[in-house]
Amino acid sequence: MQATLFCLKVGDLLSYSMSDSNTTDFSSPSTFILLGIPGLEAAHVWISIPFFIMYTVTLLGNFTILFIVKTEPRLHEPMYYFLCMLAVTDLVLSASTVPKMLSIFWFNSREIDFSLCLTQLYFIHCCITMESGIVVAMALDRYVAICDPLRHSTTLSNCFVAKIGLAVVLRGSILALPYPFLARRWPYCRTNIISHTYCEHIAVVKLACADIRISSYYGLSVAFLVIGLDVSFITVSYIQILRAIFSLPTKDARLKTFGTCGSHLCVILAFYIPALFSFLTHRFGHNVPPHFHILMANMYILLPSMLNPIIYGVRTKQIRDRLIWHVTHIE
Repeated sequence: MQATLFCLKVGDLLSYSMSDSNTTDFSSPSTFILLGIPGLEAAHVWISIPFFIMYTVTLLGNFTILFIVKTEPRLHEPMYYFLCMLAVTDLVLSASTVPKMLSIFWFNSREIDFSLCLTQLYFIHCCITMESGIVVAMALDRYVAICDPLRHSTTLSNCFVAKIGLAVVLRGSILALPYPFLARRWPYCRTNIISHTYCEHIAVVKLACADIRISSYYGLSVAFLVIGLDVSFITVSYIQILRAIFSLPTKDARLKTFGTCGSHLCVILAFYIPALFSFLTHRFGHNVPPHFHILMANMYILLPSMLNPIIYGVRTKQIRDRLIWHVTHIE
């Protein structure tokens, strides 16, 4: 009889242990699991090829911009300072996300430490906010250069450019700070599996078994505040720029200036449209296929970082001439 009772107790303990293991408490998870692109697991290796190419172009392009501007004193002007700020931001953003993406695609390395996940989350939102601010600063620079060229050097002095840079860094750092703190305070009791290629804010906090409206509302507020204000300022700047372009005396001058501004606007749209799409889809786009949403979320990290050094850098005559000079002298 005692032996039977003992066996029953052992059985109860084992069944309790098994049921407990199936409902593991993730209130303090040590790791998260990144799935990559759900539904396209079989194509991960093929998807990694364009991602790797874009990352390589990003690294080469942005480091080239930094090297050329540093070694050429004639390029020590506001436009190129802003371009260097943009290059550094793109390098940090891509370096904090793309290597982990590629490790998922190539080596099936899906685990990411909880603290590292929150750090990645912070840098993503910090860099995106900073990049938006730098694009605004570059629009201001183009506005003054085209609409009021005689006062460009006095209006955008080195001191003023430094203050703008500091304001951009502080805005990005401060606005991104609540994201990891809010994510850390939630209890995680459902799962630690993230259906994404990186630790996106809402993708992480959706795993919490708590009311996450504070995180959701804060993310929406920052997105609409930053994008709304910055896009409004950029729009006003480029309207004034276009008015100045159409008042130029010759057709060639109008086409040349309009071509440059058109390229800049394309890069701006490539940054804001996928970013806004991803933010809204996480909250309202329940009918959007997950693989399409995640691909778009990857594009607003990969595409602008690759295009910025090409459009703002290589298409700029001074940088292009200096790059050609370096290449010919290496040969």
